[in-house]
Amino acid sequence: MAEKVFTGGPAKHFEVAGRNQLAVLLEHGLHTSSRVLDIGCGALRGGYWIMRVLDPGCYFGIEPNREMLQAGLDHLVEPDVLARAQPRFDYNDRFDFAVFGVKFDFYVARSIWTHSSKTQLEAMLDGFVATAAPEAMMLASILPVTEKRPDYKGGAWIGRSHESDDPGTVAHDWAWLETACRVRGLSIAETGPNVLNQVWVEVARSS
Repeated sequence: MAEKVFTGGPAKHFEVAGRNQLAVLLEHGLHTSSRVLDIGCGALRGGYWIMRVLDPGCYFGIEPNREMLQAGLDHLVEPDVLARAQPRFDYNDRFDFAVFGVKFDFYVARSIWTHSSKTQLEAMLDGFVATAAPEAMMLASILPVTEKRPDYKGGAWIGRSHESDDPGTVAHDWAWLETACRVRGLSIAETGPNVLNQVWVEVARSS
């Protein structure tokens, strides 16, 4: 599959990155009945694992790269798993979480904030506020700001996507992330378990 479509990173890391998404969700209280939105679900690197433990109709994915998602549906997740899981997908690139008409318990964004502009991050936070169940949580991975990877101030997605084949990653200043959450009544904190140089963060409504 990796020879035909982009699968979200080096093929040698595909399995460990996917398993890690399920591990993070389980660490934070995932139940079989939890409704999970996989933001940028791609070729179902994480969805392959997550939908196996959820009740039917509880896994949702947003992925604008139709070819990438279709590859996962055709070649990765077994037909019987798909039939039982009854996942739902949408292809919008606006981070519009309301398209499903569902209140979610968990949002997972592995390697999404590491490519997003601040405007896109704000759209995700707004989507969380609008569609989150009372005790919901967003789990997103980030790359720390460094001298070689400064705070990204551009307005475009950086990295491969449905519109670009150019690789790249970005980082966002922690103080900016805290402010963007706080003004929306949200809190943000580092969490884990981390893998492949990315740091997991937890976003939730402020208590």
